[in-house]
Amino acid sequence: MSQNVLPADTFFVINKTVLNEYDRKLIVMLYQPIIGTVSTSLYFTLWSYLDKNEIMSVDWTHHHLMTNMRIKLNDIECAREKLEAIGLLKTYLKKGNINHYVYEMFSPLSAAEFLNNPILGTTLYNNVGSSEYDKIIEYFRIPHIYLKEYEEITHSFSEVFESTNISSFENMIEDIRKNTVNQIHVISKIDIDNIVSMIPEEMLNPKSLTKDTRNFLHKLSFIYNFDDERMSELIRNSLNERKGINKNLLKENARRFYQFENSGKLPSLIYRNQPEYLRKPVGDSSKKAQIIYQFETTSPYDFLCGKYNGSRPSKKDLEVLEYLLLDMNLKPGVVNVLIDYVLKINNNKLTRNFIEVIASQWAKSKIETVEAAMNLAEKEYKSRKKYKTKQKEIQPEWFNKEIEVQKPNEENRKKMQDLLKEFK
Repeated sequence: MSQNVLPADTFFVINKTVLNEYDRKLIVMLYQPIIGTVSTSLYFTLWSYLDKNEIMSVDWTHHHLMTNMRIKLNDIECAREKLEAIGLLKTYLKKGNINHYVYEMFSPLSAAEFLNNPILGTTLYNNVGSSEYDKIIEYFRIPHIYLKEYEEITHSFSEVFESTNISSFENMIEDIRKNTVNQIHVISKIDIDNIVSMIPEEMLNPKSLTKDTRNFLHKLSFIYNFDDERMSELIRNSLNERKGINKNLLKENARRFYQFENSGKLPSLIYRNQPEYLRKPVGDSSKKAQIIYQFETTSPYDFLCGKYNGSRPSKKDLEVLEYLLLDMNLKPGVVNVLIDYVLKINNNKLTRNFIEVIASQWAKSKIETVEAAMNLAEKEYKSRKKYKTKQKEIQPEWFNKEIEVQKPNEENRKKMQDLLKEFK
């Protein structure tokens, strides 16, 4: 459950691993293109708070962290959540009059683990582009040195050392520092047991689905948003002679299928909702501010699903989202406002030609924030109203400029997630 951090809340940092300068390079080259500079800066800042032995820090307040990083507390929270999601940080909370937090740091994955991860590798590729991705691969690639003309003369342990009479040594030494990584966790929509039931046993041996393989399938389905039926078809075409899944082949087949269905494009996890630097600062508790928050923190896909009462958008609707996000390069929060506006003035239909006219105008106006998009939608609505008959159109409630400002309280915060349901 999310907990709002206050400036007076304290924290200390625990190093759960062994950090070194090479880890800095991994963070900057592999992680930063996904989590952004603010999250990267937060990771390095927490690292700097560790003592000389780099084991743990003293207590600090979040106000100190805000002052040190020169950013707002909500930006720090968003950055922390990204570090948690990608496996670099774990957060613990002890509630009280002043809440106390513990930030537990983990090492980044090795370059090989990162680049072969179906979520991280694909996201990095799509964020930096093929040319930069190839440069990153080349940087971490081990050079091939041909040793065919050489003879290995390495000595073994027993050739150098001898066994002597020593007392037995049976004590296990625990709590010794070692390199530790925290795997990323995703919530997948697929049911692997259901997928297995769709494939005959003469093709796939269920025992070959190890925990690691199941985790791989969950990640692959998450990045490409595949359902059980689609995953079943892809697995059928990615089996080896031992009735097991060829992971490399499955990953390649998944990428090819997605590109075929999406005009050669690959999915991207970055900016699944409005970027932090384009969001409205916290502090305003009016109803309009709460609606802006929902537009900013919901992905266009989830927003459209909400408009359809949880039903999955059609292929044409997804093509519209792709057009707005990729071709018109509109920000996710702006796309949400545009979708909401069009559905209300166009009889709940996402007509492609109708959308293109509005999207083109918004793109030319360089609309990047939700608030600017709402203001422009309001202006366009009033302009349309002048040339329309007296036939009433459904007007979004946020067009009303005089929105009552309410004091922030727990009840209002709980209602924030349900606000958009009012605008059907």
